[in-house]
This record gives sequence, C-alpha cells and structure tokens, in this order.
Amino acid sequence: MSRVRRSDNWGFPRWGGYGGSREATQMRLCDRHGCTQPGTCPAPKTPNSPERWMFCQQHAAEYNAGWDYFAGLDAEEAAQREADETRDNSGYHEAAHYGWGGSGDGSRSRDELRALELLELTPDADFDDVKKAWRAKAKEVHPDVKPGDADAAKAFQALQLAYEVLRAAEERREWKG
Repeated sequence: MSRVRRSDNWGFPRWGGYGGSREATQMRLCDRHGCTQPGTCPAPKTPNSPERWMFCQQHAAEYNAGWDYFAGLDAEEAAQREADETRDNSGYHEAAHYGWGGSGDGSRSRDELRALELLELTPDADFDDVKKAWRAKAKEVHPDVKPGDADAAKAFQALQLAYEVLRAAEERREWKG
C-alpha cells in the first residue's frame, strides 16, 4: 500500500521555496552574434515598436550607448516626434519642481544642452564653468581680434547666444530655488 503524502500547499501563492521545481527552464540567449550569455535585458528594435532584442547586460550597454532615437528621420520628422513626446510626457516635468532632477538628467532643455555642447561642456557643468568656457572661446573669435572675418563673427554670435541661453536658465533656477 502506498503512503499518502500530505501537501504543504494551503492555497497561498508560492508557499513552497522559490526555484524548488525540477523541470527544465527555458532560457533565452543574448541576441548578439556569438554571445552565449543569458539575454535578460530587452532593447527596442526600432522606436515605438513592441519588438525587442534580448541582450546580456554587457551587450545591452553597448547597444544603448549607440542608440539614436531620431535615427533615419529628417529634421522635420525629428522635430515633430520630439514635440509629440514632449506633449505626451509633459506631466513628468512636474518632478523638477520637487528637486528630483539635477543637472544632466533631463532637467536641462534641448537649447541649454546645445549651448553646452557649443561651449564643449558636459550637461552637469555649473555656471562658473560656463563663464570660463565662454570667455576663453569668445577671446579666440572676437571681432576685435579678427576684424573682417565673417566666420569668426558668426562663431562669436553663436557663442553669445549660447551664453545668453545658459544665463537666462541660471537666473530661472535661482529665482525658483
């Protein structure tokens, strides 16, 4: 006569230990050619697509480093997509009010980031760094230093505009804070 084993499952969702089953589990490998690591990190194949690549952590980092959300779009389509994303996600901007965002993590506008790029600064640069970089670059292309040089005058105007954008942003931050 066989002995009846008493169950320890009293209806709780995972009363037993995790990973206690003996069945073979399905494991997806990294989609990077030649990689034999488990693919645990999903990455979109194209923007706004439900299809995903599955990479290991190392290859997901490589993929994300080269990801361009606006790849394959002309300037008009990229601007339209940016406007749509800004409109759809504008509620998340409220987090900046509570001080959750800091420099370099989405708290700067696209114009500020372009201005910082023109001054060859990182997104988390403070305003003292902006002043130093602007003075150094402005001295190189100032119209008094290079009179009659149209390219230098154009570069100087771009630097002036970048500085004004960053100065106005800094004043807004001081006013809010």
